[in-house]
Amino acid sequence: MSTPRRLLARLRNLMAHREAQHGAGDLLALARLIAAELVSEVCSVYVLRGGDTLELAATEGLRPEAVGRTRLRVGEGLVGLAAASGETLNLPDAQNHPAFAYRPETGEDAFASLLAVPVRRAGRLLGVLVVQNRTPRRYDSEEVDVVETVAMLLAELLAASQPEQADGGLSATLPRRFGATSLAPGIVIGPVMLPVSGRVPQRLLADDPDRELQRVEQAWEQMQRGIDRLISDQLPTAQGKKAADVTASREILDAYRLVAGDAGWLKRVNEAINSGLAAEAAVSRVAGELRDRMRRITDPYLRERLADLEDMAGRLLDHLTGGQALEAVPAGAILIVRRLGPAELLDWHARGIGGVAIEEGSPSGHAAILARALGLPAIGGARGVLESASTGDEAVIDADEGQIFLRPAVELKQGYLSVIAARNARQAGWASLRDKPAVTRDGTALKLMLNLGLAMELGQLAATGADGIGLFRTEIAMLARGAVVDTPEQTAVYARVIDDAGSKPVTFRTLDLGGDKLLPGSPAPEEENPAMGWRSLRIGLDRPALLRRQLRALLLAAGGRKLSVMFPMVATVAEFRAAKGLLLAEAARVRPAPELLRIGTMLEIPSLMWQLPALMKEVDFVSVGTNDLMQFLFAADRSAPQLANRYDVLSPPVLDLMAQLLEHGQTAGVEISICGESASRPLEAMTFVGLGITNLSMPASSILPIKALLADLDVAKFRPYLAALRRTSAGAASLRDPIAAWAREHGLKF
Repeated sequence: MSTPRRLLARLRNLMAHREAQHGAGDLLALARLIAAELVSEVCSVYVLRGGDTLELAATEGLRPEAVGRTRLRVGEGLVGLAAASGETLNLPDAQNHPAFAYRPETGEDAFASLLAVPVRRAGRLLGVLVVQNRTPRRYDSEEVDVVETVAMLLAELLAASQPEQADGGLSATLPRRFGATSLAPGIVIGPVMLPVSGRVPQRLLADDPDRELQRVEQAWEQMQRGIDRLISDQLPTAQGKKAADVTASREILDAYRLVAGDAGWLKRVNEAINSGLAAEAAVSRVAGELRDRMRRITDPYLRERLADLEDMAGRLLDHLTGGQALEAVPAGAILIVRRLGPAELLDWHARGIGGVAIEEGSPSGHAAILARALGLPAIGGARGVLESASTGDEAVIDADEGQIFLRPAVELKQGYLSVIAARNARQAGWASLRDKPAVTRDGTALKLMLNLGLAMELGQLAATGADGIGLFRTEIAMLARGAVVDTPEQTAVYARVIDDAGSKPVTFRTLDLGGDKLLPGSPAPEEENPAMGWRSLRIGLDRPALLRRQLRALLLAAGGRKLSVMFPMVATVAEFRAAKGLLLAEAARVRPAPELLRIGTMLEIPSLMWQLPALMKEVDFVSVGTNDLMQFLFAADRSAPQLANRYDVLSPPVLDLMAQLLEHGQTAGVEISICGESASRPLEAMTFVGLGITNLSMPASSILPIKALLADLDVAKFRPYLAALRRTSAGAASLRDPIAAWAREHGLKF
């Protein structure tokens, strides 16, 4: 029998005969067993005490009197470093490592090599397992694998002997507020729901690897069928679509499946089983290894895949162990979690939650994308909220402002109840506007369009009565999928968008990858200013095959119908001409040709403002992307919190830029529209209309509120006021306050 199998077999016997109450004797027996089997001169167990102190709890090879005396803070010394980083340390000359902290009472100065493995359970640090030898050497991969497996078994011993204590005290009853990032808009009040902490396998070791491999295969097949049922049952309900429309969910769930379907992931599970672990223990261990690896990734999109991984591993464990008992969910409960996968969100949504707070969630995450499609208020990045909340606490999620309140004061709760009641009343009134044309009080016709990025969102066209899709972000589905898909797949997605839109216009933006949206299949470039780096159209022009593939798919999807294509991140007319040339070259090859091909650009880079005469001769339309335009115009990184409110769209330089652009567009007969986030905000929308821009594109949640506001706006009265305000306010930081005052004086609700 190999060393790993023999060691695990002896560990199985040790654990089978251990007493119900675990003590130091178990740990010492384990240390001696590991030292003997690995021919190691030292094996030590450090246990986490008091939250941040690692205490030597058992050792074979170091001085026995050091047990209970030697302590290291998390982050101190090599043992503390392994605990803090969550990484295995494999050092041939430990004493010369800069983090080495000598403790004379241990007598460890005689030992050169060191292997330190963090002991974790359900993501919680419990201690560190250390192996040492006198001879300087790096431990081989088999030895590392064995010690990491033993660390997982040790976690069960430590968890049983040190049950987690709930935090108590006065702080658990006080109101708390946490700032956050809005993932999906809305306000909700309800009881807190904390899911039972991570699934932990109860069966760790097994004698028959072949049987365990069969169990994994069967569980995998059951899990896949379960996910298919979940999608079929839940997404159509949320979107009000027929079962045939379930294919929309593939844009998210295909990427989700790739996490566990990856051959490398399953191979590692099989290897762990062959080493002697039971199937559920193997899944748990491999998922833990990947979790620790992904936590060190800085890219936010890739870090978001950690939630997919944990969701998938948990589902696989459920099928291996016979399922997890479902907790009762109060109606309208607020779910608070550290991470959340997309299928898991669908589960909770089906069980009736009213909102969700995801500590490590970001707007690009799969759960965030689905929350927006489901209309479920969601926030992310509320650090510390999970530790401060208890199941049953009352909470308020204000996803409009990006905040959550735990145990809110009576006055605060009443205030939000009033806001919700007023919003519900207004929404009931807005519903009557859905099928009416967008028009101002004095008869100015408007076009209110949707910003979309997923086929599953297409139901919002009918739900909002929008005039069309002013911006379809083609990269969102590919980011969710994790790859730039081939031409036939792209064609199918774009054709579905055009089909569902019917007679309503659709403007497709070509791939806007790079910057904060990692290009699938390529490493993120090391750039100090990625927002101003190699991204968007710059990638497309440098990789023309990639861009031409997408342009061909768009033309094929049109199938002889009208097609509007918009290029993002254009800095020069020459760049636009190059991109337009690629599109026209593909159009010459595709049959049937589009009934009408409109080609336009986004205006995000201010340099285009000094090329407007030449630009207007080339384009059919221009759409202003206010998000990037603002950060480039004011040299203000939009991701920097310190600059969040420093510069205003409603400032003289921005309004002068808009007016100048509109003047050139009207002269050349080129349509000017706004598709940035500012179009969805009431004061900004009425100001743009006051300037003369009547085509606005925005998220679905803003269509009816903006339509209602503009229906009460008398443009003939507002326009001269705005013009006079601009003439007399040169040098002002913002015109927001006087514009808001005018709106209030004229009875506009914003």
